[in-house]
Amino acid sequence: MNFGLSLSQMSAMTLPVTILLAFGLDLLLGDPQGWPHIVRLIGKIIAVLERLLNRPLLSERQRLARGILMGLALPAGLTLFLTAFLWLLFRLSLPLWFFARLLLCWQLLALKDLADEAGAVAFKLRHQGLDAARQSLSRIVGRDTAELSEEEVCKAAVETVAENFADGVMAPLFFLCLFDLPGMFFLKCVNTLDSMIGYKNARYKDFGKASAKCDDILNFLPSRLAALFLLLACPFMRLDTKSAWKIFKRDRMKHASPNSGQTEAVVAGALGLQLGGSHKYFGQVVFKPTIGDPRRHAEADDIDHSIRLLYLAGFMALLFAVGVAWVKWLRL
Repeated sequence: MNFGLSLSQMSAMTLPVTILLAFGLDLLLGDPQGWPHIVRLIGKIIAVLERLLNRPLLSERQRLARGILMGLALPAGLTLFLTAFLWLLFRLSLPLWFFARLLLCWQLLALKDLADEAGAVAFKLRHQGLDAARQSLSRIVGRDTAELSEEEVCKAAVETVAENFADGVMAPLFFLCLFDLPGMFFLKCVNTLDSMIGYKNARYKDFGKASAKCDDILNFLPSRLAALFLLLACPFMRLDTKSAWKIFKRDRMKHASPNSGQTEAVVAGALGLQLGGSHKYFGQVVFKPTIGDPRRHAEADDIDHSIRLLYLAGFMALLFAVGVAWVKWLRL
Protein backbone atom coordinates (compact mmCIF):
# COMPACT_ATOMS: atom_id res chain seq x y z
CA MET A 1 0.00 0.00 0.00
CA ASN A 2 1.58 3.30 -1.13
CA PHE A 3 -1.41 5.71 -1.06
CA GLY A 4 -1.24 6.17 -4.85
CA LEU A 5 2.13 7.95 -4.71
CA SER A 6 5.16 7.07 -6.81
CA LEU A 7 8.45 5.96 -5.28
CA SER A 8 10.06 9.34 -5.98
CA GLN A 9 7.14 11.20 -4.38
CA MET A 10 7.12 9.02 -1.29
CA SER A 11 10.90 9.26 -1.02
CA ALA A 12 10.78 13.06 -1.10
CA MET A 13 7.95 13.22 1.43
CA THR A 14 9.66 10.95 3.93
CA LEU A 15 13.25 12.11 3.41
CA PRO A 16 13.38 14.81 6.14
CA VAL A 17 12.12 12.44 8.85
CA THR A 18 14.36 9.66 7.53
CA ILE A 19 17.41 11.91 7.88
CA LEU A 20 16.44 12.87 11.42
CA LEU A 21 15.77 9.28 12.47
CA ALA A 22 18.94 7.93 10.86
CA PHE A 23 21.04 10.62 12.55
CA GLY A 24 19.33 9.88 15.86
CA LEU A 25 19.99 6.14 15.54
CA ASP A 26 23.63 6.86 14.80
CA LEU A 27 23.91 9.06 17.90
CA LEU A 28 22.14 6.46 20.03
CA LEU A 29 23.63 3.20 18.76
CA GLY A 30 26.61 4.05 16.57
CA ASP A 31 27.92 0.90 14.87
CA PRO A 32 27.05 -2.05 17.16
CA GLN A 33 29.74 -4.73 17.02
CA GLY A 34 28.62 -8.04 15.60
CA TRP A 35 25.65 -6.63 13.70
CA PRO A 36 25.51 -7.12 9.90
CA HIS A 37 26.72 -3.93 8.25
CA ILE A 38 26.38 -2.81 4.64
CA VAL A 39 29.81 -1.12 4.55
CA ARG A 40 31.54 -4.30 5.72
CA LEU A 41 29.72 -6.17 2.96
CA ILE A 42 30.94 -3.63 0.41
CA GLY A 43 34.46 -4.05 1.78
CA LYS A 44 34.33 -7.83 1.38
CA ILE A 45 33.17 -7.50 -2.23
CA ILE A 46 36.00 -5.04 -2.93
CA ALA A 47 38.58 -7.36 -1.33
CA VAL A 48 37.46 -10.32 -3.47
CA LEU A 49 37.45 -8.33 -6.71
CA GLU A 50 40.81 -6.71 -5.91
CA ARG A 51 42.44 -10.14 -5.52
CA LEU A 52 40.90 -11.28 -8.81
CA LEU A 53 41.72 -8.19 -10.87
CA ASN A 54 44.93 -6.76 -9.39
CA ARG A 55 47.37 -9.52 -10.31
CA PRO A 56 51.10 -9.00 -9.56
CA LEU A 57 52.31 -9.70 -13.13
CA LEU A 58 50.08 -7.14 -14.84
CA SER A 59 51.58 -4.09 -16.53
CA GLU A 60 50.93 -0.58 -15.24
CA ARG A 61 48.49 0.07 -18.09
CA GLN A 62 46.58 -3.13 -17.36
CA ARG A 63 46.38 -2.28 -13.66
CA LEU A 64 45.13 1.21 -14.49
CA ALA A 65 42.48 -0.11 -16.91
CA ARG A 66 41.23 -2.72 -14.47
CA GLY A 67 41.21 -0.14 -11.67
CA ILE A 68 39.09 2.22 -13.78
CA LEU A 69 36.68 -0.61 -14.54
CA MET A 70 36.38 -1.54 -10.86
CA GLY A 71 36.24 2.05 -9.64
CA LEU A 72 33.31 2.91 -11.88
CA ALA A 73 31.46 -0.35 -12.49
CA LEU A 74 31.34 -1.59 -8.91
CA PRO A 75 29.69 1.49 -7.32
CA ALA A 76 27.32 1.84 -10.28
CA GLY A 77 26.39 -1.84 -10.29
CA LEU A 78 25.82 -2.06 -6.55
CA THR A 79 23.78 1.15 -6.58
CA LEU A 80 21.58 -0.13 -9.39
CA PHE A 81 21.03 -3.34 -7.44
CA LEU A 82 20.11 -1.36 -4.32
CA THR A 83 17.72 0.86 -6.28
CA ALA A 84 15.96 -2.17 -7.75
CA PHE A 85 15.76 -3.76 -4.30
CA LEU A 86 14.19 -0.62 -2.81
CA TRP A 87 11.70 -0.38 -5.68
CA LEU A 88 10.66 -4.01 -5.09
CA LEU A 89 10.20 -3.38 -1.36
CA PHE A 90 8.17 -0.27 -2.13
CA ARG A 91 5.86 -2.30 -4.34
CA LEU A 92 5.50 -5.02 -1.71
CA SER A 93 5.21 -3.09 1.55
CA LEU A 94 5.54 0.59 2.35
CA PRO A 95 6.52 0.03 6.03
CA LEU A 96 9.16 -2.53 4.99
CA TRP A 97 10.55 -0.13 2.39
CA PHE A 98 10.69 2.71 4.93
CA PHE A 99 12.40 0.51 7.54
CA ALA A 100 15.01 -0.84 5.09
CA ARG A 101 15.78 2.68 3.81
CA LEU A 102 16.12 4.01 7.35
CA LEU A 103 18.36 1.11 8.39
CA LEU A 104 20.74 1.68 5.47
CA CYS A 105 20.83 5.45 5.97
CA TRP A 106 21.75 4.88 9.62
CA GLN A 107 24.53 2.45 8.73
CA LEU A 108 26.02 4.84 6.18
CA LEU A 109 26.54 7.55 8.81
CA ALA A 110 29.56 7.35 11.12
CA LEU A 111 29.52 10.23 13.59
CA LYS A 112 29.24 8.33 16.88
CA ASP A 113 31.58 5.53 15.79
CA LEU A 114 34.23 8.08 14.80
CA ALA A 115 33.83 9.94 18.08
CA ASP A 116 33.95 6.73 20.13
CA GLU A 117 37.06 5.42 18.38
CA ALA A 118 38.91 8.72 18.77
CA GLY A 119 37.73 9.02 22.37
CA ALA A 120 39.11 5.57 23.09
CA VAL A 121 42.56 6.78 22.04
CA ALA A 122 42.40 9.68 24.53
CA PHE A 123 41.08 7.40 27.28
CA LYS A 124 43.85 4.84 26.80
CA LEU A 125 46.52 7.53 26.73
CA ARG A 126 45.33 8.72 30.13
CA HIS A 127 44.65 5.39 31.81
CA GLN A 128 46.36 2.51 29.97
CA GLY A 129 49.53 3.94 28.49
CA LEU A 130 51.03 4.76 25.11
CA ASP A 131 51.12 1.21 23.71
CA ALA A 132 47.39 0.74 24.30
CA ALA A 133 46.67 4.11 22.69
CA ARG A 134 48.78 3.18 19.65
CA GLN A 135 46.86 -0.05 19.26
CA SER A 136 43.53 1.76 19.51
CA LEU A 137 44.68 4.39 17.03
CA SER A 138 45.62 1.71 14.49
CA ARG A 139 41.90 0.94 14.13
CA ILE A 140 41.15 4.32 12.60
CA VAL A 141 44.30 5.41 10.71
CA GLY A 142 46.22 3.98 7.79
CA ARG A 143 49.69 4.94 9.03
CA ASP A 144 51.96 2.69 11.06
CA THR A 145 51.40 3.46 14.74
CA ALA A 146 53.95 1.25 16.53
CA GLU A 147 56.62 3.95 16.80
CA LEU A 148 54.49 7.06 17.27
CA SER A 149 55.16 9.31 20.24
CA GLU A 150 52.38 10.45 22.56
CA GLU A 151 52.11 13.77 20.76
CA GLU A 152 52.03 12.05 17.36
CA VAL A 153 49.25 9.76 18.57
CA CYS A 154 47.21 12.80 19.64
CA LYS A 155 47.82 14.57 16.35
CA ALA A 156 46.87 11.49 14.35
CA ALA A 157 43.58 11.13 16.25
CA VAL A 158 42.76 14.83 15.76
CA GLU A 159 43.57 14.58 12.03
CA THR A 160 41.32 11.53 11.71
CA VAL A 161 38.40 13.27 13.39
CA ALA A 162 38.81 16.32 11.14
CA GLU A 163 39.18 14.37 7.91
CA ASN A 164 36.45 11.83 8.60
CA PHE A 165 33.91 14.45 9.58
CA ALA A 166 33.81 15.27 5.87
CA ASP A 167 33.92 11.64 4.68
CA GLY A 168 31.75 9.99 7.31
CA VAL A 169 29.19 12.66 8.19
CA MET A 170 29.01 15.66 5.86
CA ALA A 171 29.38 13.88 2.53
CA PRO A 172 26.81 11.13 3.29
CA LEU A 173 24.29 13.74 4.50
CA PHE A 174 25.00 15.91 1.46
CA PHE A 175 24.36 13.09 -1.03
CA LEU A 176 21.39 11.79 0.98
CA CYS A 177 19.53 15.10 0.97
CA LEU A 178 20.22 15.70 -2.73
CA PHE A 179 20.03 12.21 -4.25
CA ASP A 180 18.33 10.13 -1.54
CA LEU A 181 19.68 6.74 -0.43
CA PRO A 182 21.06 5.64 -3.85
CA GLY A 183 23.26 8.74 -3.99
CA MET A 184 24.44 8.22 -0.41
CA PHE A 185 25.14 4.56 -1.13
CA PHE A 186 27.07 5.33 -4.34
CA LEU A 187 29.25 7.79 -2.40
CA LYS A 188 29.94 5.20 0.31
CA CYS A 189 30.96 2.60 -2.28
CA VAL A 190 33.45 5.04 -3.79
CA ASN A 191 34.69 6.12 -0.35
CA THR A 192 35.22 2.49 0.71
CA LEU A 193 37.10 1.78 -2.51
CA ASP A 194 39.37 4.75 -1.86
CA SER A 195 40.02 3.71 1.76
CA MET A 196 40.96 0.18 0.67
CA ILE A 197 42.84 0.63 -2.63
CA GLY A 198 43.48 4.38 -2.92
CA TYR A 199 47.05 4.19 -1.62
CA LYS A 200 50.07 5.34 -3.63
CA ASN A 201 52.22 2.29 -2.92
CA ALA A 202 53.49 -0.32 -5.37
CA ARG A 203 50.38 -2.48 -5.14
CA TYR A 204 47.71 0.20 -5.51
CA LYS A 205 49.39 3.17 -7.22
CA ASP A 206 47.88 2.36 -10.64
CA PHE A 207 45.01 0.07 -9.70
CA GLY A 208 43.53 2.46 -7.14
CA LYS A 209 44.11 5.71 -9.04
CA ALA A 210 40.61 5.88 -10.54
CA SER A 211 38.92 5.16 -7.20
CA ALA A 212 40.97 7.84 -5.45
CA LYS A 213 40.21 10.41 -8.16
CA CYS A 214 36.49 9.61 -8.11
CA ASP A 215 36.46 10.01 -4.32
CA ASP A 216 38.17 13.40 -4.67
CA ILE A 217 35.53 14.58 -7.14
CA LEU A 218 32.54 13.41 -5.10
CA ASN A 219 33.88 14.91 -1.86
CA PHE A 220 34.89 18.27 -3.34
CA LEU A 221 31.79 20.21 -2.26
CA PRO A 222 31.03 18.26 0.96
CA SER A 223 34.56 18.76 2.29
CA ARG A 224 34.28 22.51 1.87
CA LEU A 225 30.87 22.56 3.51
CA ALA A 226 32.36 20.51 6.34
CA ALA A 227 35.13 23.09 6.78
CA LEU A 228 32.48 25.85 6.86
CA PHE A 229 30.48 24.12 9.60
CA LEU A 230 33.65 23.51 11.63
CA LEU A 231 34.49 27.21 11.34
CA LEU A 232 30.97 28.16 12.43
CA ALA A 233 31.25 25.80 15.40
CA CYS A 234 34.52 27.28 16.67
CA PRO A 235 33.06 30.35 18.47
CA PHE A 236 30.54 28.20 20.33
CA MET A 237 33.43 26.01 21.52
CA ARG A 238 35.48 29.07 22.53
CA LEU A 239 38.21 27.98 20.17
CA ASP A 240 40.48 30.30 18.17
CA THR A 241 38.17 31.13 15.25
CA LYS A 242 40.52 33.80 13.87
CA SER A 243 43.41 31.34 13.70
CA ALA A 244 41.13 28.64 12.25
CA TRP A 245 40.18 30.98 9.39
CA LYS A 246 43.79 32.07 8.88
CA ILE A 247 45.14 28.51 8.65
CA PHE A 248 42.20 27.44 6.48
CA LYS A 249 42.99 30.14 3.93
CA ARG A 250 46.72 29.48 4.03
CA ASP A 251 47.09 25.70 4.36
CA ARG A 252 43.91 24.02 3.10
CA MET A 253 45.51 23.05 -0.22
CA LYS A 254 48.78 21.75 1.23
CA HIS A 255 47.40 18.25 1.79
CA ALA A 256 47.99 15.57 -0.85
CA SER A 257 44.20 15.26 -1.04
CA PRO A 258 42.35 18.33 -2.36
CA ASN A 259 39.65 17.68 0.26
CA SER A 260 41.22 16.40 3.48
CA GLY A 261 43.21 19.59 4.00
CA GLN A 262 40.03 21.68 4.13
CA THR A 263 38.85 20.35 7.48
CA GLU A 264 42.30 19.58 8.87
CA ALA A 265 43.36 23.20 8.35
CA VAL A 266 40.35 24.50 10.29
CA VAL A 267 40.93 22.15 13.23
CA ALA A 268 44.69 22.79 13.26
CA GLY A 269 44.13 26.53 13.48
CA ALA A 270 41.34 26.25 16.03
CA LEU A 271 43.45 24.10 18.38
CA GLY A 272 46.78 25.85 17.73
CA LEU A 273 48.44 22.66 16.46
CA GLN A 274 50.60 21.71 13.53
CA LEU A 275 49.16 18.65 11.83
CA GLY A 276 50.38 16.60 8.88
CA GLY A 277 54.05 15.84 8.33
CA SER A 278 55.70 12.62 7.20
CA HIS A 279 54.76 9.19 8.55
CA LYS A 280 55.18 5.53 7.68
CA TYR A 281 52.53 3.69 5.69
CA PHE A 282 53.04 -0.06 5.22
CA GLY A 283 56.66 0.37 6.28
CA GLN A 284 57.42 3.17 3.79
CA VAL A 285 57.90 6.82 4.72
CA VAL A 286 55.41 9.11 3.00
CA PHE A 287 56.45 12.76 2.92
CA LYS A 288 53.63 15.23 3.60
CA PRO A 289 53.63 19.00 4.17
CA THR A 290 52.57 20.35 7.53
CA ILE A 291 49.29 22.17 8.19
CA GLY A 292 49.03 24.84 10.88
CA ASP A 293 51.54 26.50 13.19
CA PRO A 294 53.30 24.63 16.05
CA ARG A 295 52.05 26.95 18.76
CA ARG A 296 52.01 24.16 21.34
CA HIS A 297 52.29 20.39 21.79
CA ALA A 298 49.28 18.19 21.16
CA GLU A 299 47.79 16.32 24.12
CA ALA A 300 44.86 14.07 24.92
CA ASP A 301 42.60 17.06 25.67
CA ASP A 302 42.93 18.09 22.02
CA ILE A 303 41.28 14.84 20.96
CA ASP A 304 38.37 15.68 23.28
CA HIS A 305 38.13 19.19 21.81
CA SER A 306 38.08 17.80 18.27
CA ILE A 307 35.30 15.35 19.21
CA ARG A 308 33.12 18.11 20.68
CA LEU A 309 33.77 20.17 17.56
CA LEU A 310 32.76 17.14 15.49
CA TYR A 311 29.42 16.81 17.29
CA LEU A 312 28.53 20.49 17.03
CA ALA A 313 29.46 20.71 13.35
CA GLY A 314 27.60 17.43 12.83
CA PHE A 315 24.39 18.95 14.16
CA MET A 316 24.88 21.90 11.80
CA ALA A 317 25.29 19.47 8.91
CA LEU A 318 22.10 17.73 10.03
CA LEU A 319 20.14 21.00 9.96
CA PHE A 320 21.52 21.71 6.49
CA ALA A 321 20.50 18.27 5.18
CA VAL A 322 17.01 18.40 6.70
CA GLY A 323 16.54 21.91 5.32
CA VAL A 324 17.49 20.85 1.79
CA ALA A 325 15.25 17.78 2.01
CA TRP A 326 12.36 19.90 3.32
CA VAL A 327 12.74 22.35 0.41
CA LYS A 328 12.64 19.43 -2.02
CA TRP A 329 9.44 18.22 -0.36
CA LEU A 330 7.84 21.69 -0.65
CA ARG A 331 8.75 21.89 -4.32
CA LEU A 332 7.15 18.48 -4.85
